[in-house]
Amino acid sequence: MQKLQDYWKERSSQQKALLAAAFLATFFAVAGFGWLANRPNMALLYGGLDPAQAGEVIAGIERSGVAYRVQGDSIWVDTTQRDRLRMDLAAQGLPASGTAGYELLDGMSGFGTTSQMFDAAYWRAKEGELARSVLALPNVKSARVHLAVENGRGYRRELGGRASVTLTTNGTAITREQAAALKYLVSSGVPGMSPDHVTVIDSVSGIVATGEDQNSLDRATAMKRNVERILESHVGIGNAIVELNLDLITETEQLLEQRFDPDQRALISQVNEETTDQSNSVGSGTVTAASNLPDGDGTGGDRSEASRTEARQQQNYEVSTLTREISRQPGAVRRMTVAVLVNGVPQTSGGETTLVARSEVELQTLRELVASAVGYDEARGDQLTVKSLPFAALGEYGTSASPGLLDRLELNGLLKLLLVGLFALAVVMLILRPMLRARGSGLASGIDGSQPRQLAAESALDENASILPPAEPEVMQPPRQQQLSLPPADPVARLRGMMRERHEESVKIISGWIDNKENA
Repeated sequence: MQKLQDYWKERSSQQKALLAAAFLATFFAVAGFGWLANRPNMALLYGGLDPAQAGEVIAGIERSGVAYRVQGDSIWVDTTQRDRLRMDLAAQGLPASGTAGYELLDGMSGFGTTSQMFDAAYWRAKEGELARSVLALPNVKSARVHLAVENGRGYRRELGGRASVTLTTNGTAITREQAAALKYLVSSGVPGMSPDHVTVIDSVSGIVATGEDQNSLDRATAMKRNVERILESHVGIGNAIVELNLDLITETEQLLEQRFDPDQRALISQVNEETTDQSNSVGSGTVTAASNLPDGDGTGGDRSEASRTEARQQQNYEVSTLTREISRQPGAVRRMTVAVLVNGVPQTSGGETTLVARSEVELQTLRELVASAVGYDEARGDQLTVKSLPFAALGEYGTSASPGLLDRLELNGLLKLLLVGLFALAVVMLILRPMLRARGSGLASGIDGSQPRQLAAESALDENASILPPAEPEVMQPPRQQQLSLPPADPVARLRGMMRERHEESVKIISGWIDNKENA
């Protein structure tokens, strides 16, 4: 302690302030590092819970006695206790799903329950069970199922009905395959319901289209990829941007056409009819008695004959009829629009490289390639635009955001690294640096560490010869390496300067020598 007190007294006020500040900084750094080291490492237990669900989970955590922290809608607990705590909460039915299933029917009794009440409870239980099945998807955070089923009482055999599924995801969008699976899941759980009558709704992107609804998007994506592959083989990867809009016919159309051609006819029947009529008449004179006799002269008179022939022909023709039935299914292209932007080519002038637009001949060639790849039809109303413009440099307007090491570390880890670095820096500044400085000063003053003290003592003896007793030659003899540490010019003046700078140390050294001399 005496040495520490002497060392403290020998320091100046500025050095004392620096030592105090370094001590306080080291103390707080070590205390903070110890606090973080003893602090439990927190891990996410549950996130995105409803307030009611979060309250029940927190009550369960408090009953278990595990330390926790709430940040927004997330609950953090000790990493070593997280898995066990999840199992304990699951055994207690936490967090609650929020939807009740068939257990609703367990509390219903036969007394006082009408058929309408039972039907309402049954369909409510059905919605809850379907919602629980939907929650089995890994990217679904919450789900609601709504059923609109017709009343099956009476003489109707076909029930039908419609349904809608509303989903909230954890950030990952619902795919078309998942939407199609949900349609079949809900329709299979309700008798008589068709999958086409089930609608899947994402809380972020809206209605999730399936089947033919995505036909236009899939075809446009495939065509766009083909055009980009053709262009990038010539202009390079990343130097071509293609946007394609495909308008497809989505409705079903059926046409029935019937035409009559009067110039074309067909004989279906022919009738030929011929009529012949023939008659004879004989006229007589004055009627007398002789004319009544058989052989009388009265038998003579007038005689006439008539004959008529008639022929008729009837032909029946059928006018030519053309009947055509046309059925148009969805999927045909109604109109297509293609826009292609190609980067410029580098050109060096005056030691500076700039991007210039491509030539019109090259753009025309690229336009023909794109038209052939997408099936361009001008008569259909398609539009094709190919332009060449210099792309903006990425360094001027932005940079690519890629997660680094700092993004993947959590806040506690960063604080621990910072405190460890500060502690190491404090150790270097307070311990290693003085040791290195002392070692360097010892090497600069000479190999023998007592040499500066002996030289300072000789200078003090020369100035105070009347006070100090004469020293023996063998005691006051300078070491052999004295000439190595002193400059060749005026060594006595150098020693006197050192004595004036370190007056207190020189006095202590001389006092020690005087005591040693008296003891001897």
